[in-house]
Amino acid sequence: MTTVLIVDDQPLQRFGFRMLLESVPETDVVGEAAHGAEAVRQAAELRPDVVLMDVRMPGMDGIEATRRITAAGGRSRVLVLTTFDLDEYAHAALRAGASGFLLKDARPEELLSGIRAVATGDAVIAPALTRRLLDTYAHHLPGRPQDGAADPRLTALTEREHEILVAIGRGWTNTEIAERLVLSESTVKTHVGRVLAKIGARDRIQAVIFAYDLGLTHPNAAATD
Repeated sequence: MTTVLIVDDQPLQRFGFRMLLESVPETDVVGEAAHGAEAVRQAAELRPDVVLMDVRMPGMDGIEATRRITAAGGRSRVLVLTTFDLDEYAHAALRAGASGFLLKDARPEELLSGIRAVATGDAVIAPALTRRLLDTYAHHLPGRPQDGAADPRLTALTEREHEILVAIGRGWTNTEIAERLVLSESTVKTHVGRVLAKIGARDRIQAVIFAYDLGLTHPNAAATD
C-alpha cells in the first residue's frame, strides 16, 4: 500500500486525484493540502510515501514546500505535477529535491505508475521530458562546466560506471543504455544503482543534474548522440 498526500489549491483537482487514487487498492490517500505550508505540516504529521505536489499555489508555492519536505529528511518523496509548457520553475523544483515530474494532463495509468515508481525510490521523468527540461533550463546551471575528473565523487566510479553516468545524464533509459553499450538490462540496472550510491544521488534525476553540473554531458548531447 502506497500512502499519498495530495497538494493542490484547486478543490476540484484534489477531488479528481482522490477519486482516481481511491479507485485502485494499492494506494491510500491519507490527506489533502491546499497550499505549501499546509503540505509541509501534513507531510511531517502523516509521513506519506508520496506527496503529489502542485507547483503554482498562493502563499508558499510547491517549490518551497518541496524543499522543506525533502530537507526534513523524512520518508516522503515528492512527485511534482506541472503544466511544464507554462511553468518556469521546473529546474528549481529539481534542485529543491523533487523525485520527478508528470504533466497534469498525464493519463491516469501514467500517474498511478509514477506514484508507484517514486514510492519505490525511482524517478519518473520520461527521458524525452528530461531532455526537454534540461535543454530549456540549462542556462540556469551555476557557472561554467567544471572538469568532472576533479570531483572526488567520480574517483570511486569504474570506467563502466562513468560511462553509465554519462548515459544517465543524456536521458537514456535503461533499455537504451543496454542497447548502446551492449549490456543486459539487469546489468545496467545494477550499474545504475551503484552509480547513484557512489555519487550520493538520491535518484536518477539527481544523477542527471550531477552530470550536467560537472560538464559530463551538455544540453544537446541527447539529440546528437
